[in-house]
Amino acid sequence: MYSLVRPLLFAVEAERAHHLTLEALDVLARVGLPPAARPAPAACARDVMGLRFPNPVGLAAGLDKNGEYIDALARLGFGFIEIGTVTPRPQPGNPRPRLFRLPAANGVINRLGFNNGGVDRLVDNVRRAAYRGVLGINIGKNADTPIERAADDYVACLRKVYPHASYVTVNISSPNTRDLRQLQQAGELDRLLGAITTEQHRLADAHGRHVPIAVKIAPDLDAQQIAGIAGLLQRHRVEAVIATNTTTARDGIAGMAHADETGGLSGAPLTARSTGVVREISRALQGTIPVIAVGGIMRGADAGDKIAAGASLVQIYTGLVYRGPALICECLAALCGPRNLSASGPTNS
Repeated sequence: MYSLVRPLLFAVEAERAHHLTLEALDVLARVGLPPAARPAPAACARDVMGLRFPNPVGLAAGLDKNGEYIDALARLGFGFIEIGTVTPRPQPGNPRPRLFRLPAANGVINRLGFNNGGVDRLVDNVRRAAYRGVLGINIGKNADTPIERAADDYVACLRKVYPHASYVTVNISSPNTRDLRQLQQAGELDRLLGAITTEQHRLADAHGRHVPIAVKIAPDLDAQQIAGIAGLLQRHRVEAVIATNTTTARDGIAGMAHADETGGLSGAPLTARSTGVVREISRALQGTIPVIAVGGIMRGADAGDKIAAGASLVQIYTGLVYRGPALICECLAALCGPRNLSASGPTNS
């Protein structure tokens, strides 16, 4: 069905099509269409970060920044959903246009810039949602917060989302907020993780439950940088690393329309680069911290490659733009085995 709708969506400006798709999905979900995906069989479940994931295929952050469509997205068969990135205060993000498709490469360039309605709005939406599955909330800093005060923004967000999240992702790798990737540098990251984990422990005592912290890193890191980040994640006992965000590289898209747009590139051009970082960070961590892989998963085999590189779970986003919900089924078949899925019937309509 999505293959019939996609040409119509691709005829519309990319960001508008994004919102139209989510609104349509929400309306259809309210009337029970399409039928909700069946739960994956028990063989698909994974235990990661002390959490039970009903299946290893999740939705990456960025698609539902304000947590407005959680229940509609949950019907598609994801094992977990991550919303955000959210900042302490609302912000419009970068000027439009800021989202560009590259169909010849199965890619997308975005420079959205953490456009969101602020953490209070997101929390209100989460409270209203009926979804009770694994929910990740991705947090960042406001664009006008100086980098030396970034920890204040992350801690402020953490305090507000903590009671409502299954896990919290610290986004230090978007290329679309000025100087944000500076937080991946050793000194900056050490201070930031110190502040966040100190607050995490305080909140765990206050709420009587421990909410894991994940850190999302860039694909544009060399082996030395990855090793340094891995050491700091271990030192601060962070519970997971998400690899990777979008890339500022332009490998494989030279000469294409929109190839020169600034922003982060995702989709098929990111696949190999992201998988390489998954492999490198997994090697550096040596199984001490789980890796959640995201970046360029366009087919089931790509998800399998991420797991083979050392990941415990995968997330998808741009692949949905090009493949639709069928990609979820394909990834589940690749990771869980078609026999397990067929034994319980289709996992997605």
